[in-house]
Formats: sequence, C-alpha cells, structure tokens
Amino acid sequence: QVQLVESGGGLVQAGGSLRLSCAASGRTFSNYGMSWFRQAPGKEREFVAGISWSGGSTDYGDSVKGRFTISRDNPKNLVYLQMNSLKPEDTAVYYCAARRGIGDYDYWGQGTQVTVSS
Repeated sequence: QVQLVESGGGLVQAGGSLRLSCAASGRTFSNYGMSWFRQAPGKEREFVAGISWSGGSTDYGDSVKGRFTISRDNPKNLVYLQMNSLKPEDTAVYYCAARRGIGDYDYWGQGTQVTVSS
C-alpha cells in the first residue's frame, strides 16, 4: 500500500510560482513511477507531468512544457512539481498518482487546489 498526500497549493497571481509536494508512505516508493494530474471544474482530468522510478526520465503535458518541472527525492519519499509562469488556465485541483508499471495508476492522492488569478 502507498498513501499519497499533496500539499503546497494555494492562490497565486498570474506569472507567479508555486511548488507542490506529494508525500508518499510505504517503503517501496522508489519502485513507483509518479505523475501529476489536474482537473478543472467541468473539464476532464489532464496529465501534467510524470517521472520514472529513478528520476531519470520525465514527461510533460503540452500545456505545461517549459514552465513546470517534476522531480523526486526517493530517500525522503517525496515528489515535487515546480510550477513557474503560472496562468489562470492552470487553475485546477492537482493530484499525484503512483504506478509500478505502465497502464492504470495504482494510487491517488486527495488533491490540492491551485488557483491562479489574472
């Protein structure tokens, strides 16, 4: 079992920055690929960024490339999402998720709200 808890969300002006954190329980955290998703009201859930178990491979959604950076600290069981140059359209609930292989995600956090004002 892996439990995920996101933090770091809040209200920020357009052009500002936030760093989200995802704390994972369990001793097998380093076995999991980790990703961030987001969901805005009335919209489908959207892939934001992903990172391999080792941190050696990352991937980003087109809408955040060049602005967001995903990273992880395996000894501390943490995943981060550094968000720069935020836009009002980045407003959403952000979720972290974990999976051991490819395909469906095994675990999800409860989400953290990010609101970007114009």
